[in-house]
Amino acid sequence: MEFHQNGTKTKPPETPLVNGTALTHLNSLFQTHFSANIDPSRTFVSKVKRLIVKVGTAVVTRSDGRLALGRIGALCEQLKELSSQGFEVILVTSGAVGLGRQRLRYRKLANSSFSDLQKPQGELDGKACAAVGQSSLMALYDTMFSQLDVTSSQLLVNDGFFRDAGFRKQLSDTVNALLDLRVIPIFNENDAVSTRKAPYEDSSGIFWDNDSLAGLLALELKADLLVLLSDVEGLYSGPPSDPNSKLIHTYVKEKHQGEITFGDKSRLGRGGMTAKVNAAVCAAHAGTVFHKDAHLWSNIKEESAREMAVSARVSSRRLQILKSEERSKILLAIADALEKNASAISLENEADVADAVTAGYENSLISRLTLKHEKISKLAKSVRMLAAMEEPIGQILKRTEIADKLILEKISCPLGVLLVIFESRPDALVQIAALAIRSGNGLLLKGGKEAQRSNAILHKVITSVIPNTVGDKLIGLVNSRDEIPYLLKLDDVIDLVVPRGSNKLVSQIKESTKIPVLGHAGNGICHVYVDKSANIDMAKQIIRDAKTDYPAACNAMETLLVHKDLSNNGGLNELVLELQREGVKLYGGPRASGLINIVGTSDFHHEYSSLACTVEIVEDVFDAINHIHEHGSAHTECIVTEDCEVAEAFLSQVDSAAVFHNASTRFCDGARFGLGAEVGISTSRIHARGPVGVEGLLTNRWILRGSGHVVNGDQGINYTYKELPLEA
Repeated sequence: MEFHQNGTKTKPPETPLVNGTALTHLNSLFQTHFSANIDPSRTFVSKVKRLIVKVGTAVVTRSDGRLALGRIGALCEQLKELSSQGFEVILVTSGAVGLGRQRLRYRKLANSSFSDLQKPQGELDGKACAAVGQSSLMALYDTMFSQLDVTSSQLLVNDGFFRDAGFRKQLSDTVNALLDLRVIPIFNENDAVSTRKAPYEDSSGIFWDNDSLAGLLALELKADLLVLLSDVEGLYSGPPSDPNSKLIHTYVKEKHQGEITFGDKSRLGRGGMTAKVNAAVCAAHAGTVFHKDAHLWSNIKEESAREMAVSARVSSRRLQILKSEERSKILLAIADALEKNASAISLENEADVADAVTAGYENSLISRLTLKHEKISKLAKSVRMLAAMEEPIGQILKRTEIADKLILEKISCPLGVLLVIFESRPDALVQIAALAIRSGNGLLLKGGKEAQRSNAILHKVITSVIPNTVGDKLIGLVNSRDEIPYLLKLDDVIDLVVPRGSNKLVSQIKESTKIPVLGHAGNGICHVYVDKSANIDMAKQIIRDAKTDYPAACNAMETLLVHKDLSNNGGLNELVLELQREGVKLYGGPRASGLINIVGTSDFHHEYSSLACTVEIVEDVFDAINHIHEHGSAHTECIVTEDCEVAEAFLSQVDSAAVFHNASTRFCDGARFGLGAEVGISTSRIHARGPVGVEGLLTNRWILRGSGHVVNGDQGINYTYKELPLEA
């Protein structure tokens, strides 16, 4: 990247540069890019005062060459808003030549005879187009800014002016005076009198297009930030239309200079992404940053999303070729490391919890976030349980003799690379990592921001004991949520996405990726139905445990359904008193609220995640089943009854991932099911359902062993299809 000053080449400006698409709201760009992605203590963010915004021809015009009035109007509104917030705003605009060409073509058409139109039409002079279009473009900006009570000014420059030191000083003084008066200066190159022979082709001079003009002005006017708006998503490693191109979020010259393959220039202007990069700036939806100290930023040193995923796949293949006992040793080492570092883990977790309390988070979230010594010990125990499990990889699931000496085997194998996005439960990180290792999968993890310290220390402890023969990149920790959209595009590298969170999160991810998604239950609307034949003492014990053992868990009871007969024989009152003695706040459905004098609920489909639940009265088991299907989340349901026929009807007809008879819903858990741990509880009906352990992270492949067999139109081969006994 080079700029010219006084006729000589100089270094690019020390102004940080960022770009967003033409439809990106500039204020959103400031809030999201600068407050979320970059630490102000290490960068320029907190010092931004003066900014230059450059818009290209492709931004201010539509695909047919006409002005994009709505887009220009929105731009003016956003610039006005930035100005009102105290920013000093300078606009560099293109579009005059395109607008002038459009007007001159119309004028030429209006003044032409029919015979004139039959003659070949020559190309209009670019300088004449610039002269006509410039006044029209500025009139438009003046009109729009005037409607917003903003004053704008026009400054036309040529590259030769910048050879004059007196001109550069006067330019700076004029702009400073305008900004002091809250006037927005609007710059454009004066193509009408430019010394270049062809404005769209000649790249000679101190600056050669409005991209390089904007960069030069950033240097001369000492701007803090340069923003270029474009009609493409951002700077890619190749043409954006190429599916193999990847978005570059932050440009590091030493890393990216030789990696980028540029496509065509802008459809209308003379620039394009080549010009923007040459001006040390480029466009991106989330922002692509150029900065002289970019190589010093720690977040720039982190691997790109694709590199993380590819590294995880490479490491997973190394893991898979290890012997079963070697993989088990890794898990045992993780369990030991967790116990050895329990104090350090607790210290980081306590800091997360303290921040969550200060931030006023709900008690249910804080409960899930807390990681005490007892829980760490349980995690170590569950990891050891996984280590002791039968080897899941390479198991022969089926053997078939296709023909004589032609044997087909169906064998279990890992899925590949998993992306798990989980809520603020640091214990989930340990479970998921252990399951990935046991099943031979690579793993990318994105935890909730509330558990950032806890996740970081747990990831460090786990990866520190992974042997070099596998590599610690087997498990990658994604620190920024801004990486998620790009990760979701990596359907060629990531094989399964497991989102653990709200229904909204699961839905958003499903809509944003072509990668298969295994949705962990967003809501756990779990029901307990107490039938008329239930043992009331047993029922009280079950509902107490289902609600109070861990109220924040997704398998906790949220709705208690009671047979109508129990409202007449005192059974309902006993159940209600049992919950109230435990401090459970009760909300009633239409039938229950009036009968037992409790506050009515407005929504049966509500997950309290606390010491609260809904109570409703139903006619019978079939009414209970209908209620569950209408208001449940297909997670876990329980029936308490002594009538085996009623129990079987409930077990067979309730369409949920887990259905229990005379047992608490809290048993729906990977560890309690003997799975060692769980990635989550899936309410999907494809691939895996309920608690997802090792088996849910496996797929299969086919191995065919022959002796020179060929198809040859199926002639000369006798298919036997004989099932054979399984062999190790």
